[in-house]
Amino acid sequence: MTAPAPDRFQTTIGIDLGGTSIGLGCFDRDGHCTASASVPTPQPATPEAVTGAIAAAIEDIDPDRQCGAIGVGTPGPVDATERVALVAINLAGWQDVPLAANIEARCGRPVVLGNDANCAGLGEAWLGAARWAKNSIVLTLGTGVGGAIVLGGQLFSGHRGAAGELGLISIDPDGPECNSGNRGSLEQFCSVQAIRRDCGCEPLELAERAEAGDAEAIAYWERYGRYLGIGIANLLYVLTPEIVVLGGGISAGIDLFLPSAMAEIDARVLPTSRVGLTVRCAELGNRAGAIGAARLAWQRFGAVE
Repeated sequence: MTAPAPDRFQTTIGIDLGGTSIGLGCFDRDGHCTASASVPTPQPATPEAVTGAIAAAIEDIDPDRQCGAIGVGTPGPVDATERVALVAINLAGWQDVPLAANIEARCGRPVVLGNDANCAGLGEAWLGAARWAKNSIVLTLGTGVGGAIVLGGQLFSGHRGAAGELGLISIDPDGPECNSGNRGSLEQFCSVQAIRRDCGCEPLELAERAEAGDAEAIAYWERYGRYLGIGIANLLYVLTPEIVVLGGGISAGIDLFLPSAMAEIDARVLPTSRVGLTVRCAELGNRAGAIGAARLAWQRFGAVE
């Protein structure tokens, strides 16, 4: 679909498609949210049902059609054209779904797709913890370890749209096997699944034990920080960003592992590759995906950098 002239619309819609809910927001060029909503993801979440739910939600938050373009963050990779959801994690029957075209047919406005982790990273770069930086990395420390790369204010996704799988870099060639086929990936040491495997509990419980003075829990978080620092060190040598933003549920315990992570970075990374480096928590929470998707729509259709 041909994009409308950018001077003919004032807002874009950002959509964060999840397994249980769909978050939406209308955002102007400066990032002000003019309307927002959250609706349940249909069950079963077939492409047809999800497209219908998205179209209905768009009609509810933008009945006067003031939003000129739509960005959608999907839970999985998208193709290089940013129009096809190749796979969608936790959604039934999703394989090579032309989601952009499906939504355009229902809503009559141009649509761009992005991986949800990439959209969250772009959101943090636009309005969140990395808003002052041109170049940033976001690591989401959750069930897995996701990531996003923003260079010069633009999302970097590689020539086929699959770049930014930062949790899959290897930090131990003999470490635990990864679903990707890799061994000893960052995800195998810094995810919720890793903590469950190693400690038999959830990150929150482990954090509470450490805060209460449990020596084993404290030692585990220090080791966790060391692995995270090694992973970040590898990324710094390649990308030299101004900031690394840590999101996801585990980031709530950042005080427990950031000191050891920073010590590892200081020991492993040449000063010239970490000049002015900042590592801090994400700021936007679960709003990051919709904000980043709206920003992606502005960049693709609204003539903004």
